[in-house]
Amino acid sequence: MADFDYPRQLRLLTGGDFKRVFDNAAFKVSEQPLLILSSPNDLGHPRIGFVISKKNIRRAVKRNRVRRIIRESFRLHQHELPAVDIVILARRGLDTLDNPDLHRMIERCWSRLIKKAHKAHKKG
Repeated sequence: MADFDYPRQLRLLTGGDFKRVFDNAAFKVSEQPLLILSSPNDLGHPRIGFVISKKNIRRAVKRNRVRRIIRESFRLHQHELPAVDIVILARRGLDTLDNPDLHRMIERCWSRLIKKAHKAHKKG
């Protein structure tokens, strides 16, 4: 049975982790109000981190809602995702999406990330 926990090992925790993804972003997946950067890791499982600025999403309640929905989706899809470090960058307007739209958008992003990673893995 698959384990759907969300332990510390699945999170980007340090500035160095984020810097590594920003400097070596191998895969980029973009939707209008969202950008996902990712780079391969040697851990055997994906990790996720968030960059959601006050400038793009003013209210903390809305920033937390976006973070919570994406984190839950990540938790459920962690076994399908490749071994990459993922940084979620929120753009202006992400907070205007309602929950079902945000769920659909992040599902599309995960599937595109999986396809890009598999394609790169076949080449390399």
